[in-house]
Amino acid sequence: MGNQPALRWCLKNQKKDGTPYNIYTDGLKIYTTINSRMQHYAEEAVREHLGEYLQPQFFKEKKGRKKAPFSNMLSEKEVDDIMERAMKQSDRYRLMKDAGYSEKDIRKAFNTPQEMSVFSWSGERDTILTPMDSLRYYKHFLRTGFMSMDPLNGHVKAYVGGPNYIYFQYDMAMVGRRQVGSTIKPYLYTLAMENGFSPCDQARHVEQTLLDENGTPWSPRNANNKRYGEMVTLKWGLANSDNWISAYLMGKLNPYELVRLIHSFGVRNKDIQPTVSLCLGPCEISVGEMVSAYTAFANKGIRVAPLLVTRIEDSEGNVISTFNPQMSEVISATSAYKMLVMLRAVINEGTGGRVRRYGITADMGGKTGTTNRNSDGWFMGFTPSLVSGCWVGGEERDIHFDTMTFGQGASLALPIWAKYMKKVYDDASLGYSQQERFKLPNGFDPCAGSEGADGEPVEETGLDDLFN
Repeated sequence: MGNQPALRWCLKNQKKDGTPYNIYTDGLKIYTTINSRMQHYAEEAVREHLGEYLQPQFFKEKKGRKKAPFSNMLSEKEVDDIMERAMKQSDRYRLMKDAGYSEKDIRKAFNTPQEMSVFSWSGERDTILTPMDSLRYYKHFLRTGFMSMDPLNGHVKAYVGGPNYIYFQYDMAMVGRRQVGSTIKPYLYTLAMENGFSPCDQARHVEQTLLDENGTPWSPRNANNKRYGEMVTLKWGLANSDNWISAYLMGKLNPYELVRLIHSFGVRNKDIQPTVSLCLGPCEISVGEMVSAYTAFANKGIRVAPLLVTRIEDSEGNVISTFNPQMSEVISATSAYKMLVMLRAVINEGTGGRVRRYGITADMGGKTGTTNRNSDGWFMGFTPSLVSGCWVGGEERDIHFDTMTFGQGASLALPIWAKYMKKVYDDASLGYSQQERFKLPNGFDPCAGSEGADGEPVEETGLDDLFN
């Protein structure tokens, strides 16, 4: 993980003799931004929640099921097809193929029991399995990606790409992308703020129907039926992750502009479609991209790219390369302040309130996210000094919890974020304080110019307390 920028640098640069640098043999000193204690706390948080709590619950739910760990909604043929792909993508299959083994011999080997050591959260254990069964065994393990960075200089402080690097080497922090669900909604609301909306603008809380790009009616489902038919503020809509209010905004905005805004936030996936359903997060984005994007909400509209390496020295101590933060203003400071007001409300009044159960009293904003059938759980959270994000899900989208009790972002991902932050705050030597506050301009009114400003008040300990 930490060596990736340095590896890229080595490939692009040459020594005085014209040969490329070798990161492993040339005695290079690479200075990383990772804080060893914060890294340890992130790994601890993953182990405590994913390993000691979620994984046992997942095993319990799937125990005795013929199609485990896959959803019962799949047919047996669909399960067989997934496992067939897994076999053909495995190192064992490729090595045997390259060595000239026939397909028949390879399949026989994959179905012959043998002694092996396998991963478990309590440590490696020796067992006897067929290679095919071992592939299925590993499919049972929930995966995660986590990243924490400084929103002012981009320094990545902690980075977890999966449950265990030896057994799960695919990086789900920076490389893997998954559907983001409702964590996309802050981009939608940001576009609205950039187009003159305010947190106090109101909409009627009723089902919305939009026409998609083919002229077909699209009406999103909503998990929230509170205050049906009433006028509600946009702030309430985001705090409660309300799909109808998101659809209402999408109907007022241009999906092409939303795609452009998402890309301006540093999201590199070019396959994001400008459809009306984009407002609910069907697109795939990496944890690292999401964390970098959310720095704009903590940093007055300025996004900073993740920075993992600060400098490289040669074997004699000469500095041969330095790496500086890359920043860009993606939204106005006013829009960022308005988003801060609403993302605070997610924590203090809405779907992110569970954070407070972990002893987190800090001034913060955040957003939960859950995709269809609980395939992906997200939590993005930020304070003035740290922006961190977490995704949890199965290796395949058809590997997931059956119910929202365990399958929603507030249950899957939020606790990892909260446990990590609590450990960081409890370590006084790191210098992070729960007393730190976001600095808003004196007299800033998030509802200035709002037609609904005289309607429902902004509820968050009152405006006086909120902006002091």
